Amino acid sequence: MKQGVFALFAVVALALSACTPVQRYHGYAPDDLQLAEIEVGQDTRETVVDKVGRPGVSGVMEGGAWYYVQSDWIEEGWRAPIEQRREVVAISFDSRDRVSNIERFGLEDGQVVALSRRVTETGPRGQSVLRQLLGSLGQFNPAQMLAN
Repeated sequence: MKQGVFALFAVVALALSACTPVQRYHGYAPDDLQLAEIEVGQDTRETVVDKVGRPGVSGVMEGGAWYYVQSDWIEEGWRAPIEQRREVVAISFDSRDRVSNIERFGLEDGQVVALSRRVTETGPRGQSVLRQLLGSLGQFNPAQMLAN
């Protein structure tokens, strides 16, 4: 009897622990105190690295901005993760590689971007690859290959 009660208790405890929310933290964004150390027009990429570290993402254009991205997610059981908070710090540089602007964006500033999706069409419609292969077996004529 004791073993059955213990097993039932273990199953209930395991089921309840599976529903416990799990916090996940991704990335890094410098706080306001760290950003206050950066002087617009004075600091360069090298001094920004010394003060706040290297970014996780940089602009694709030459002389592009640096982006520090931090996201906080919560996972509850079987449900899809939900993003609780996002911060993006963008540090722009001018042509002399000096800081020209510092901006902070939050989750509320984000926009959904529709990506272009192009799908390559596959062969003839309505026929699977296996059907195409089996359909061509009866059309093979060895005499045609030997005639050439």
